[in-house]
Amino acid sequence: MTTTYAALLRGINVSGHRRIPMADLRELLSELGHGEVRTYLQSGNAVFTSGSDDASALAAALERAIDQRFGFTVDCLVRDAAYLREVAEACPFPAATLEGKQLHVTFFSEHVDPGRLASLDQDTYLPEEFRLGDRALYLYVPNGLGRSKLAEALAKPALFKGVTATSRNWNTVRKLVELTRG
Repeated sequence: MTTTYAALLRGINVSGHRRIPMADLRELLSELGHGEVRTYLQSGNAVFTSGSDDASALAAALERAIDQRFGFTVDCLVRDAAYLREVAEACPFPAATLEGKQLHVTFFSEHVDPGRLASLDQDTYLPEEFRLGDRALYLYVPNGLGRSKLAEALAKPALFKGVTATSRNWNTVRKLVELTRG
């Protein structure tokens, strides 16, 4: 049995740094034995099928392969189609009425204890808001991410120390759900 996954690479092709052409990423995933490999955008989103049911092992293998091929480390998260659908369905904000740039999801490598965020007084950042989900944080920023004080506060390394995190806007989340449907 095969499972469809999305690989979310953190921090590639940003301002010309840690450059991985998507054609090379597709080739690398195919060389790792994955099927139906596709990429979305240049920011490190790939969809593929695999006979493995161990998403963590798939992510670790991809990280090693990227390091060997390109000579730099890239954190990768691999999530299956069912998980991505659950994240989309569990969105606590009215996603259907928002622009993609107003809603973001940060995917985490593991469960994040809400206590890590206790020091943030959400009322200070209104109308911006966040909610924790299953290994995900939903961020509503009505004026976009670039001007968001809440996003800036959430980006402090101490909040998520030891946890791999990578964010995608809602348009990308929806597209990944669509691509992993098959």
